[in-house]
Amino acid sequence: MRPVFIMVKCNLGKSYEVAACALEEIGQVSEIYSISGQYDLLIKAYLENDEDTGRFINDKIHLLPDVRDTFTLITFKAFS
Repeated sequence: MRPVFIMVKCNLGKSYEVAACALEEIGQVSEIYSISGQYDLLIKAYLENDEDTGRFINDKIHLLPDVRDTFTLITFKAFS
């Protein structure tokens, strides 16, 4: 499995609802953080190695109610 980070811009006043919906409906989501700046939420999801990242974002994240925009960060290597 590999982690993917998705920054999400929500409709005004809807970030808590988007976060709750994502945690409830999308099994691959492991953590969601409220963030400051251009985006409202940072979602951490774990995808199977052969899972299509674009399809996951398109079919799962973009279809959540009150999501306006996303910015996806694909990971390569974890350092510890």
